[in-house]
Amino acid sequence: MGSPTGRALPFFLILVHIYLHGALSQTTGPVGQRKPFFERLRRLEEQFRRFQEVTLTHLQGIASHYNLSFDIEARFQSLAHESRAVALALNQSQVAVQDKLGHLRTWVRRTQRRGRKADHRLLALSAAMSEGSARRAREQERQRARGDVRALQDALLHLTPLVQSQSTRLAALEGQLRLAGPGPAARNVTPDPSRPSNPSAPQLQGGGQTIRAPPEPRDPPLDFAYRLQGAQEPLGLGNQQAWPPESPGEVCNVGPALIFPNASTMNVGFLRPGFLTGLRALSICSWVRTAADHLGTLLSYATEENDNKLVLHGRDSLAPGSVHFVIGDPAFRELPLQPLLDGQWHHVCVIWTSILGRYWLHVDRRLVATGSRFREGYEIPPGGSLVLGQEQDHVGGGFDSSEAFVGSMAGLAIWDRVLVPGEISNLAMGKALPTGAILTLDNATSVGGFVQRVNCTCLQLCP
Repeated sequence: MGSPTGRALPFFLILVHIYLHGALSQTTGPVGQRKPFFERLRRLEEQFRRFQEVTLTHLQGIASHYNLSFDIEARFQSLAHESRAVALALNQSQVAVQDKLGHLRTWVRRTQRRGRKADHRLLALSAAMSEGSARRAREQERQRARGDVRALQDALLHLTPLVQSQSTRLAALEGQLRLAGPGPAARNVTPDPSRPSNPSAPQLQGGGQTIRAPPEPRDPPLDFAYRLQGAQEPLGLGNQQAWPPESPGEVCNVGPALIFPNASTMNVGFLRPGFLTGLRALSICSWVRTAADHLGTLLSYATEENDNKLVLHGRDSLAPGSVHFVIGDPAFRELPLQPLLDGQWHHVCVIWTSILGRYWLHVDRRLVATGSRFREGYEIPPGGSLVLGQEQDHVGGGFDSSEAFVGSMAGLAIWDRVLVPGEISNLAMGKALPTGAILTLDNATSVGGFVQRVNCTCLQLCP
């Protein structure tokens, strides 16, 4: 930056030059003109003085501005030094932060590995606890079964003296009859024509009094039978013996049938309107015929909350013929249905109640599996999608060909109660449908793909 005096000096020299030029021009004039000359000279001096004052004031202002600019420049330099110091501090902080972030990433990775290990341990612990709970449940069931057996044994022990006393009385009567020999009393002893002869239970009639053997034991009532069934252990695949296939004979009046010809994901049937109310008990019965190497999915019920609220399916990854009975995924029971894969018609009933979580599996009128503590107190919610022949991964879709059913089903019906064995036997023999069915194959108003809907007068006439 140049000096202020250096810039004002040329201007000052120009004024001096003008002044001297005027003075010289006045000296060459006549004498009479000197008086105005001095007057003008005085004026010029006065003007020059004022100009000096103005110039001095201007120069002082320039000097003050110069000092101010000098201070600003010094401040700029100070700010530059400070900015460099701040940049250096920021670089150092960034390096420190990156170092800490590196340590943090390492710690996070270690924590994640430890978390995965902890998850694996928790899963193993959960599996062990589940196995222990299942073992305890089985032990409790065994203890209850033993208690029932002990109760039956106690009842038999109480009945044994009565039977022995009756046998003693019968023997005494027989001895008296032999001693009496043939006579009027002997001639009056006649067998009771209403009962078949049985040498171990003689029937004597003499003197107008009929002596009969104790009544033969009958089958226990249905509620007592189901009470015993609920107290038993679930019959698994390991201890389940295969039952011989039973020919259903001629069964008629089973209603419509659905034929699923292949494992296409397009082959599906929808039961509408589905479940209108929550279910705390359930009975599903149907005639089934398949010759595939696995059963596939008979029925699937999905809601927005859970796509496996109710499922009966046998995947190709399971043992041949085994079926997962799912209620509220992930809870399920594995049911044995191996003899169903023979290409013949079989009648299947799966029954469940939330009371003690009991369930029963009937095939061809025979009870082949039962258990308890399966979704005890649970309620199957309403408003879902009920599908036949496919397993849903979301409501109304997400089908997989490996889980599809290939075969025929007829006479399918669903109840919101527990069917008793007599009703199941009547169903398997083609008798009247038990009352209270909430859904049947008549509700399968929408079928897709290559599914065929046929009406057969008798089961053996279905294609």
